[in-house]
Amino acid sequence: MFATSTDESRGFFIAVWQKMQDSVALEPLEKLVAEIIGAHPEYHPLLDNPDQAMNAGGDGKPNPFLHMGLHIALIEQLQTDRPHGVRQAYQKLMGTVGGDNHEVEHRMMECLAETLWASSRSGGAPDDVAYLSALRSLSE
Repeated sequence: MFATSTDESRGFFIAVWQKMQDSVALEPLEKLVAEIIGAHPEYHPLLDNPDQAMNAGGDGKPNPFLHMGLHIALIEQLQTDRPHGVRQAYQKLMGTVGGDNHEVEHRMMECLAETLWASSRSGGAPDDVAYLSALRSLSE
């Protein structure tokens, strides 16, 4: 998923939610976003209020759009197996937690978020080796 601003990204989620409510046909990326929205009913009331949604996630409160965006990023990594080994780590963790893909995604997203945070602090590219190591440690 590509957005040039926070508002554009949030607007995309809100637009997909509206299409879901109106039973409008969705494009492939919108279908992925709809699946993630559907898996998070706790965010539905927020998405029903676009003005509130556009300002969600400040003052130390969780950011639902960041959370859903991490799902998208992880799913894209799994689809392409980039970095190489992420899909294997997912499959191994699936066996460890009994096949609950949403739980596996949440565990892996913690590693992804940490990797992205470290990258932003250092000003460099994400450390794929450290990321994959963290993912592998989840199923040990």
